Amino acid sequence: MPRAAVRTGTTKRKQAARQCAGAAYLPDLEYLKNLELPEGDGEPLESDWHVVQISLLDELVRQLWRGRSDFFCGGNMFIYYSLEQAESVIKGRPLYKGPDFFVVKGVDGTKPRKSWVVWKEGGRYPDVIVELLSPTTARKDKNQNKRLYEQVFNTTEYFWYDVDTGELKGFRLREGRYEPIAPNEHGWLWSVELGAYLGIWEGEYRGRHYPWLRLYTAEGELIPTQAEAEHQRAERLAQRLRELGVEPD
Repeated sequence: MPRAAVRTGTTKRKQAARQCAGAAYLPDLEYLKNLELPEGDGEPLESDWHVVQISLLDELVRQLWRGRSDFFCGGNMFIYYSLEQAESVIKGRPLYKGPDFFVVKGVDGTKPRKSWVVWKEGGRYPDVIVELLSPTTARKDKNQNKRLYEQVFNTTEYFWYDVDTGELKGFRLREGRYEPIAPNEHGWLWSVELGAYLGIWEGEYRGRHYPWLRLYTAEGELIPTQAEAEHQRAERLAQRLRELGVEPD
C-alpha cells in the first residue's frame, strides 16, 4: 500500500478517535459509517429476574407515555459512543457494552434499532439509565460506569437497584457532577426526566413474585402494566353496571 494511503488512513482514525471521544462526533465520517458493529454480546443476563425486570421497566415507561413516539427505550443492548470502545467490541474485548435499561427522549421511537450508536443518533446519549446490580456487576456499576455516565455520557439521571439487598439509589446531574436523589417517605426516588417516582413494589408479574422496581405517579399511584390497566377498566365497567342495576356477566 502506498505510504500516502497509509498516512491518510491513520489520519482518519486519529480524527475519528478525537471526534468521537465524549459527546463530540462526526456523523459523516466514512470510517465510522463503515464499521460493522456487533448487535449483542451473546451472553445471557445474570438471572431470569434481570430479563423480566428490564421488560417490566420498558412496559411501564410505555404505559406512562402511551400515545407518544418521541422516545426510545433500550434494554441489554450495546451503546456505541467512541471509536476506541467500538473497536474493543469488534475485537471481542469490550471496554463497555451498555446499561441494563435506558431511555432517550426527543428521538424517533418508531425507528428500529438493534444497538444505540451515538454518531448515528445526532450525538444523543441516554437521558435516564438504570442498572440492575448483581454480585458480579455491582462494583463496576457503582464506580466505573457511574463515572462514565457522569463524565462522558452526561446522562441526566442514573439509578441502580439491587434486588438481593433492596438497595435503590439515584443520582441527578448538576453542574457536571452527580448528586444523590433524596428518597421520599416511601423510599421512592423522583425522576424529573420521566416525571415519575421509581420505587419498590412486591408482587407478581408474569408469574414471578419479586420486589420489582416500578414507577409511581407524582400523586403516589402505581403506574399499571397493560394487564393491570385492562383489569382496572373491567372492574370500573362492572362497578358501573352494578350501579345501574345490571349484573355483569
